[in-house]
Amino acid sequence: MYAVISTGGKQVRVSAGDVVRIERVSGVTHSKGDEVSLSEVLAIGREDGLHLGKPFVEGASVKAEVVRDLRGPKLIVYKKKKRKGFQRTHGHRQNLVEIRVRSIEA
Repeated sequence: MYAVISTGGKQVRVSAGDVVRIERVSGVTHSKGDEVSLSEVLAIGREDGLHLGKPFVEGASVKAEVVRDLRGPKLIVYKKKKRKGFQRTHGHRQNLVEIRVRSIEA
C-alpha cells in the first residue's frame, strides 16, 4: 500500500516505513519523536486498485514520526548584467524535516 501526499508544494509517494525529507512548515517546531499527521492525501494505491481524490481522498491521512531537522544543500544564485558592472551572489539552504512514515489510514 502506498500514498501520494502533497506537502510544501511538492508531491511525494510514500509507503509505511519510508524515511522522506519534506520542507519544514514555517512557524511550526518539531522535535525528534513528535507525531505528525499529513492529511493532504492525493491518491492511495492498494491491492484493489488506485483511489484518486478530488483533490484529496476523503478521510485519508498519513501518520509519521519526526526523525530529525536538517538543512538542504547550499544553492548558489548568481546574477549578472553584461556591460553594466552588476554582479550579485546569493546562497540559499532550505529548512527540511526528515520523517518516518508509520501508517497510511484510508
